[in-house]
Amino acid sequence: MGRRLFTAEATPACAVCHTLNDAGATGEIGPSLDLLRPDAPRIDKALRNGVGVMPAFRERLSEAQIQALVRYVSTVAGRTP
Repeated sequence: MGRRLFTAEATPACAVCHTLNDAGATGEIGPSLDLLRPDAPRIDKALRNGVGVMPAFRERLSEAQIQALVRYVSTVAGRTP
C-alpha cells in the first residue's frame, strides 16, 4: 500500500515531487528521499504537518495510509533498485 500511495494514490502523489529509487520516482521539487534517508518519526511528522511547499496529508489520508507510507519510505529510502 505504501508504494501505491507514493507513486499514484496520494493526492498529490509523493513521486511527483520526490526522488525514490525503489518507486522509480524522479521528482525534483522536494528533496531526494534516497539522499535524505529520513527515519520514521521524521516522515510521520512531514506527512501530518507538511514541510515547506509540501502539503499536510493528515486530512487527506487515513491513519493506516500514513503509517503505510511511513513504513515504506523509511524502509526503502537510500536503497538502489
